[in-house]
Amino acid sequence: MTVEVSVLGGGVIGLSVAWFAARDGFSVNVHDLGSPHGGSVVAGGMLAPVSEAWPGEETVTAQGVAALARWPGFAAELNVELFNNGTIVVGTLPGDLAELRRIEGLFNNGEVELLNNRAIRQVEPALGPAVRGGVFAPGDLAVDNRELLSALRKACVETGVTFNSNVDGRFTVIAAGAWSGALHPALKDVIRPVKGEILRLTRRSGALPPPTHTIRASVSGRPVYIVPRNDGVVVGATQYEAGFDTDVTVAGVRDLLRDAETVLPGIAEYALAECAVGFRAGSPDNVPIVDWLEPGVIAACGHHRNGLLLAPLTAARVLELLKGGTP
Repeated sequence: MTVEVSVLGGGVIGLSVAWFAARDGFSVNVHDLGSPHGGSVVAGGMLAPVSEAWPGEETVTAQGVAALARWPGFAAELNVELFNNGTIVVGTLPGDLAELRRIEGLFNNGEVELLNNRAIRQVEPALGPAVRGGVFAPGDLAVDNRELLSALRKACVETGVTFNSNVDGRFTVIAAGAWSGALHPALKDVIRPVKGEILRLTRRSGALPPPTHTIRASVSGRPVYIVPRNDGVVVGATQYEAGFDTDVTVAGVRDLLRDAETVLPGIAEYALAECAVGFRAGSPDNVPIVDWLEPGVIAACGHHRNGLLLAPLTAARVLELLKGGTP
């Protein structure tokens, strides 16, 4: 058996590439080892290029904004629910408020709104008393990453994609996230794992409902995010340059819970359902590598914290390369 496209990696990027290629008429096989530490499995699910914008990462922000525009259609085709109430970014100390002003200063077209203590609570009443103000990015979205993975795999199967068959393709797409650096010499010193710890909390009987918005916060200078799910929240995420260290640390869990509870006190009544480690695929400038590496081999990796967000844009770009043939 031969196929036209072998995709190395079965996370959101790899499955999106496989689906786009298969529905365009390519025969596709996906090779995936199914690591529980893949970034797509452990992700918080934020689709938030505005609230995550950072000076010096203008290329990343521009790509994210372009990808976000594709997400409503992408989700609708997959029949995946989007959390579309927007993202708020809040601070708890005067120094944290400088972060809010930085975000506001990156945009001048109404994509964000700086809100004082009282106004931010009108957006999200469950915020704790330590919160001093916030920025509201109404256009940012979120998605349940695991629901997305299931939907993408189903879409792949329905379009004829095969999985883990012992076949080689005329084209190979390297989309193995943090593990991509081991799959081609050109990626060896470019793609690296960035460890992150993340928690899943489920709502218990009598507890307050999950927030209606994604919440990003700076608590005494430490970043934390709280992403709603239908049955609870996802809290994340630490960030370490620690290689493929899969241990969840006591300090990591302590810091995430403490800071999340400072921002949203009601989660103290939730159940701690999961503590996990995932690996982001870091690149030197946090810009993903989506291009030919050599004739027949395409890279689609290095998305760092934006893998879910950039999936439809990356898949469309890879399809363009495949249809163009040999570089």
